[in-house]
Amino acid sequence: MREAVFKAIFQYDFTKEDPNDALEMIIKEENLDGEIERTCRRFVKGIIENLEKIDSLIKAHLFKWSFNRLSSVDRNVLRLGVYELLFENDIPIEVTLNEAIEIAKKYGSEKSGKFVNGILDRIAKNYVSKHKFAL
Repeated sequence: MREAVFKAIFQYDFTKEDPNDALEMIIKEENLDGEIERTCRRFVKGIIENLEKIDSLIKAHLFKWSFNRLSSVDRNVLRLGVYELLFENDIPIEVTLNEAIEIAKKYGSEKSGKFVNGILDRIAKNYVSKHKFAL
């Protein structure tokens, strides 16, 4: 599910076209349906609607690094992870971080996993509700 969301927002980052079009194609290609499809749609909608806030948090946690210098893979994995940390209250932090790290390793550079982990961990410690730490 997260890979489908990542692919849709990654494509949106390049084209600035409706991410739902990309998601529609991914859903068909990967035969996603039911709850998985609805969750993908909710995530993409939430990321796009909250993109300014999400990007602002990412920028605030980049040390000695510019947002514009981020690879598109790292930027969009971070967007997915930050959205999930802040807006999906029933998903444990560890699950969010582990899934984001795996996507970063799969699609990014050899350093992407550690980089994404560091940024998301700092954001989680500073902005995530205490209830999520208990999940």
